[in-house]
Amino acid sequence: QVQLVESGGGLVQAGGSLKLTCAASGSSIRFSTMGWYRQAPGKERELVARILSTGSTNYADSVKGRFTISRNNVKNMVYLQMNSLDSEDTALYYCAQGVPPRLYGQGTQVTVSS
Repeated sequence: QVQLVESGGGLVQAGGSLKLTCAASGSSIRFSTMGWYRQAPGKERELVARILSTGSTNYADSVKGRFTISRNNVKNMVYLQMNSLDSEDTALYYCAQGVPPRLYGQGTQVTVSS
Protein backbone atom coordinates (compact mmCIF):
# COMPACT_ATOMS: atom_id res chain seq x y z
CA GLN A 1 0.00 0.00 0.00
CA VAL A 2 1.49 3.29 -1.13
CA GLN A 3 1.51 6.26 1.20
CA LEU A 4 2.03 9.79 -0.08
CA VAL A 5 3.40 12.63 2.02
CA GLU A 6 3.56 16.17 0.67
CA SER A 7 5.87 18.90 1.90
CA GLY A 8 7.23 22.25 0.84
CA GLY A 9 4.17 24.42 1.19
CA GLY A 10 4.19 27.73 2.99
CA LEU A 11 3.55 31.44 2.81
CA VAL A 12 5.08 33.30 -0.10
CA GLN A 13 4.65 36.73 -1.65
CA ALA A 14 3.10 37.13 -5.06
CA GLY A 15 5.72 36.59 -7.72
CA GLY A 16 7.65 34.18 -5.56
CA SER A 17 8.41 30.50 -5.93
CA LEU A 18 7.92 27.28 -4.01
CA LYS A 19 8.84 23.68 -4.67
CA LEU A 20 6.53 20.99 -3.42
CA THR A 21 7.72 17.45 -2.80
CA CYS A 22 5.69 14.26 -2.67
CA ALA A 23 7.43 11.34 -1.01
CA ALA A 24 5.97 7.92 -1.71
CA SER A 25 6.57 4.93 0.51
CA GLY A 26 5.33 1.37 0.74
CA SER A 27 5.59 0.61 -2.95
CA SER A 28 7.25 1.96 -6.06
CA ILE A 29 5.44 4.61 -8.05
CA ARG A 30 7.66 3.99 -11.04
CA PHE A 31 4.83 2.75 -13.25
CA SER A 32 2.17 5.11 -11.94
CA THR A 33 0.78 8.32 -13.33
CA MET A 34 1.27 10.89 -10.60
CA GLY A 35 -0.46 14.21 -10.24
CA TRP A 36 -0.69 17.35 -8.21
CA TYR A 37 -4.15 18.63 -7.35
CA ARG A 38 -5.28 21.63 -5.37
CA GLN A 39 -8.37 22.77 -3.55
CA ALA A 40 -9.03 26.36 -2.62
CA PRO A 41 -11.61 27.31 0.01
CA GLY A 42 -15.12 27.01 -1.39
CA LYS A 43 -13.91 25.41 -4.61
CA GLU A 44 -13.68 21.89 -5.94
CA ARG A 45 -10.43 20.01 -6.10
CA GLU A 46 -8.76 20.50 -9.47
CA LEU A 47 -5.90 18.96 -11.38
CA VAL A 48 -2.81 21.14 -11.50
CA ALA A 49 -0.31 18.91 -13.28
CA ARG A 50 0.19 15.28 -14.15
CA ILE A 51 3.20 13.20 -15.11
CA LEU A 52 2.99 9.80 -16.72
CA SER A 53 5.37 6.92 -16.12
CA THR A 54 6.93 7.82 -19.49
CA GLY A 55 7.73 11.32 -18.24
CA SER A 56 5.10 13.01 -20.39
CA THR A 57 3.38 15.87 -18.63
CA ASN A 58 0.25 17.93 -18.85
CA TYR A 59 -0.86 21.04 -17.02
CA ALA A 60 -3.93 23.04 -16.21
CA ASP A 61 -4.13 26.10 -18.43
CA SER A 62 -3.90 28.34 -15.39
CA VAL A 63 -0.41 27.11 -14.49
CA LYS A 64 1.17 26.47 -17.88
CA GLY A 65 4.51 28.18 -18.20
CA ARG A 66 4.72 28.76 -14.44
CA PHE A 67 4.65 25.31 -12.87
CA THR A 68 6.78 22.27 -13.67
CA ILE A 69 6.08 18.72 -12.52
CA SER A 70 8.89 16.19 -12.37
CA ARG A 71 9.64 12.85 -10.83
CA ASN A 72 12.57 10.85 -9.51
CA ASN A 73 11.74 7.15 -9.66
CA VAL A 74 14.90 6.18 -7.81
CA LYS A 75 13.91 8.33 -4.84
CA ASN A 76 10.20 7.53 -5.32
CA MET A 77 9.37 11.21 -5.33
CA VAL A 78 7.36 13.69 -7.37
CA TYR A 79 7.94 17.42 -7.41
CA LEU A 80 6.08 20.56 -8.35
CA GLN A 81 8.15 23.65 -9.01
CA MET A 82 5.90 26.69 -8.82
CA ASN A 83 7.09 30.05 -10.10
CA SER A 84 5.43 33.44 -10.51
CA LEU A 85 2.90 32.57 -7.85
CA ASP A 86 -0.16 34.72 -7.42
CA SER A 87 -3.04 34.83 -4.96
CA GLU A 88 -5.14 32.57 -7.20
CA ASP A 89 -2.68 29.77 -6.47
CA THR A 90 -3.52 29.78 -2.77
CA ALA A 91 -4.85 26.33 -1.96
CA LEU A 92 -4.22 23.03 -0.29
CA TYR A 93 -2.06 21.02 -2.67
CA TYR A 94 -2.30 17.25 -2.86
CA CYS A 95 -0.17 14.61 -4.46
CA ALA A 96 -2.13 11.79 -6.07
CA GLN A 97 -1.53 8.43 -7.65
CA GLY A 98 -3.42 7.09 -10.62
CA VAL A 99 -5.97 8.26 -13.16
CA PRO A 100 -8.50 8.85 -11.80
CA PRO A 101 -6.65 9.28 -8.53
CA ARG A 102 -7.05 6.32 -6.21
CA LEU A 103 -4.84 7.74 -3.48
CA TYR A 104 -4.15 11.23 -2.18
CA GLY A 105 -1.71 12.51 0.37
CA GLN A 106 -2.75 14.69 3.29
CA GLY A 107 -1.90 17.90 1.47
CA THR A 108 0.38 20.86 1.98
CA GLN A 109 -0.90 24.43 2.26
CA VAL A 110 0.30 27.08 -0.15
CA THR A 111 -0.63 30.65 0.66
CA VAL A 112 0.31 33.50 -1.66
CA SER A 113 0.08 36.99 -0.26
CA SER A 114 -0.61 39.85 -2.64
